[in-house]
Amino acid sequence: MQARYASSEEQVLWPSKPELHYGGFADDFHANRAFLARGQRQRIDMYSVMLCLFVPWLLFVVVYALVAFKLHFWSAALCWGSAALVLLLVVVAGGFAARSMYRKLTNNGVAPNWYAFLFLTMVISWVMGAVLGQMVFWTYMQPYYMYVSMHQYTGVDPLAERGASYMDGGRFAFVDGAALDLRRSMGFKNEDTYCVAPISLNDRIGVDEPDEYDFWAVGLGCCSGNANDFHCGAYADTTAHAGLRLMADEQRAFFRLAVRQAEATYGIKATHPLFVYFVADPDAEMASFAEQGTKWFLIGMFVHFGWQCLAVGLAARGFAKLGHF
Repeated sequence: MQARYASSEEQVLWPSKPELHYGGFADDFHANRAFLARGQRQRIDMYSVMLCLFVPWLLFVVVYALVAFKLHFWSAALCWGSAALVLLLVVVAGGFAARSMYRKLTNNGVAPNWYAFLFLTMVISWVMGAVLGQMVFWTYMQPYYMYVSMHQYTGVDPLAERGASYMDGGRFAFVDGAALDLRRSMGFKNEDTYCVAPISLNDRIGVDEPDEYDFWAVGLGCCSGNANDFHCGAYADTTAHAGLRLMADEQRAFFRLAVRQAEATYGIKATHPLFVYFVADPDAEMASFAEQGTKWFLIGMFVHFGWQCLAVGLAARGFAKLGHF
């Protein structure tokens, strides 16, 4: 009888065909064939690789953008509600992964699969997108959106005007001649040093000095406590006559304590102190927040894509060794 070799399709279906047994030889022969087939490297499933490469990364980008940018500022509830909807995709991927692993375990005991990898990396992507988005939002984008949404005032006289009239201001352009009275600066030490200096007018510093100041320049770690050596922001820039409002609520109480120390030390008053960063161009300073936030968003996108490529490459290599493509 002429021997006939099985085609590739027949080799795949070999175990389901009825066999003739001659002294156990057929059993040993086919057992060895099955073992060798499982140990062979199989072709890479490019569809699964591309799916696991781009879906988690795109999910990261979507969650990152939702949390980092304007939707979060408009409505935190809408922001996190949208992120929760994206999380449903992760749950769906988890369902496919569980079903796939169950089938493999009940059929041939093979546990590793691309669905499980996809689910795991989607979970990581969602969490990282939310965490990094929070960092970018609170550090850069939230102050920027607040500056944009608040009023901009020009021609403000720091001595004639009271701070209570400008509580909705985000950017201030003071009158020409506005300058810091560095002789009346003060610092309050609480881990960091919170530095303050009253904003006055050049022609009033040292001559006919007022008793009340409501506009104060602030800085962190740019003075030496009680000594009047304020060197924060544009303190030495003679062209600087503007201020950018302090937005960090957690710092405001400590700057207020520094002002109280200045009141007690110099015999002055600050009824409604308003804290600003003394700058030359408040618009450029405001725009730098948006630029920094966008920069870190793009860096996060590229770094996460690199990490995803690495993870997929390692998974493909591991699955290839196990023969589970």
